[in-house]
Amino acid sequence: MKVNVHKYLERIGITGDVHADYPSLRRLQEHHMLSVPFENLDIMNGRPIELKLESMYDKIVGKRRGGYCYELNGLFGWLLQNLGYSVSILSGQVRRDDGTFGPEFDHMVLLVTLDEDYIVDVGFGDSVRSPLPLSGKVVTDVSGSYRITHEQDSDVLFFQKKFEDEWVSEFRFTLQPHKLEDFYDMNVYQQTSPESHFTHKLICSMATPNGRISISGDFFIETIGSEKNRRAIRCNEERNDLLRSRFDIDMSEPSLSE
Repeated sequence: MKVNVHKYLERIGITGDVHADYPSLRRLQEHHMLSVPFENLDIMNGRPIELKLESMYDKIVGKRRGGYCYELNGLFGWLLQNLGYSVSILSGQVRRDDGTFGPEFDHMVLLVTLDEDYIVDVGFGDSVRSPLPLSGKVVTDVSGSYRITHEQDSDVLFFQKKFEDEWVSEFRFTLQPHKLEDFYDMNVYQQTSPESHFTHKLICSMATPNGRISISGDFFIETIGSEKNRRAIRCNEERNDLLRSRFDIDMSEPSLSE
C-alpha cells in the first residue's frame, strides 16, 4: 500500500490546515492517541511485526489497527517529518517493577524541535496527550501530570509521572538520535522473548476524551476521570466484540486464540 499523508490524517480525524507549529503538533498527538490503540494483537497471534514504513502504514492506516511503540512512534515520526517538523528518534529504557531500567532501544520516543524541544510519544499507552517540553515544565491532562527531569552531571533525562505526591520515572533516555533500523533487534526481542511482557497477555488500550478504555488479558477496563471500572471478559467472542465495538478493530479472520 502506498503511503499517503492525507489518508493518515483522515485516519486520526484531522481536518483543516496543519502547520509545523505547536498548536498543530498538540492537536496531532491528541487525535492520534484518541484514534489509534496501543495493542499487541499480532504478537499474541504469532504474526511478525516488521519495522518498515509500508508495513506500519498498511497496518495502522490501511487496516485501521494499532500497534506498540516502535510502530506507533515510528509511523507518527514519518508523518510529522512530512508535515514539516524537525523530528529525531530517541531510545528509551523503561522502568521495571524493581526500579531498574530496561536495555537500550527498549522504547522508542520522538524529539520534536520547535521554539523549544519537546518529547512526543503516542506509543506508551496511558501517557501525556500533548508535547512535553524538556524544560521541566509540568503538563497535566485527564491522564495525570508529567514532566522531564535531568540527571545531574549527566546527559540522561527522565520521563516522569506524578502518582499521588511522588514523581516516578517511567523511562529514561538521552538526546542521541537514532534510525528506525537501530530498533530492529529489540523489536524481535519484544515480540518473541518470554522475558518481554508483550508476549504474556493481550493488551489493547486507547485514550478517550474523559479517560481510557483497555483490554488487559481477560478483563475490560474503562476509566472515566479518576474512576476505574473493571469487568471480566467471559469468552473469546466477547473479547472480539469489544475490539470491534470499542476499538474499531476487526480480528474475526482469523479469530484470537483462547
